[in-house]
Amino acid sequence: MNLKLAFCIAAAFAGIAGTAHAQSSDTLRFGIEASYPPFESKSPSGQLQGFDIDIGNAVCNKLKMKCVWVENAFDGLIPALQARKFDVINSAMNITAKRKESITFTPAIYVVPIVMIAKRGSPLMPDTKSLQGKRVGVLQGSSQEDFLKAHWANAGVTVVSYQDQDQVYADLVAGRLDAAVQEAQTAEDGFLKKPEGRDYAIAGDALKDPATLGEGTGFGMRKGDKALQAKVDGALDALKKDGTLSALSQKYFQRDIIAK
Repeated sequence: MNLKLAFCIAAAFAGIAGTAHAQSSDTLRFGIEASYPPFESKSPSGQLQGFDIDIGNAVCNKLKMKCVWVENAFDGLIPALQARKFDVINSAMNITAKRKESITFTPAIYVVPIVMIAKRGSPLMPDTKSLQGKRVGVLQGSSQEDFLKAHWANAGVTVVSYQDQDQVYADLVAGRLDAAVQEAQTAEDGFLKKPEGRDYAIAGDALKDPATLGEGTGFGMRKGDKALQAKVDGALDALKKDGTLSALSQKYFQRDIIAK
């Protein structure tokens, strides 16, 4: 085989490999971590379900594209997005300054308070004075983890990070944690309304810190995907204006949490 022919064949294979991970014009690949109800989880039959899943499907329907869902650990979603394993992060990810250094976001889609849960009747409150010497669980890679490490970890509180939100609740029930921090609706639907959460409750007020907890939840995308972002932003804006997102919010939360 002469050198020129070999080069042409190699180039052809490289082109095939390069397009294997490229975004198809009729497919929108969402990255999710499917253990965060009611935003994204799996039904007993293994089907994806939740508020974010319904929003993603509505966006795909508006854009006349096919939704493809790619599961990934939450703390690996941004690296996986950058590695082109999918095109959009749709997994209850808060928009923060730290994350905006590496990816871009749509405008905020919805806003959910961040809260601490502890044993019902416990004197523990979401402040460092109350939690000194205590162990608090949180989802690894989340904005909640950023908050705890920035404000509590250096004040005598042991912050314990987990790759799975359900593991946080399991260790709370087992007595290996004193409290847990997560989004309010996740606490309600993923734990407090279940039999294992009957002895627990939200403690104190919601946590506040725009620097770490962000400005609401949005879809995350690669900074260079400007054409895709324009399409997705347009679809979300239309779904806000026609009431679709508010209707989904009422379905899951019996209130409107859509960002205005």
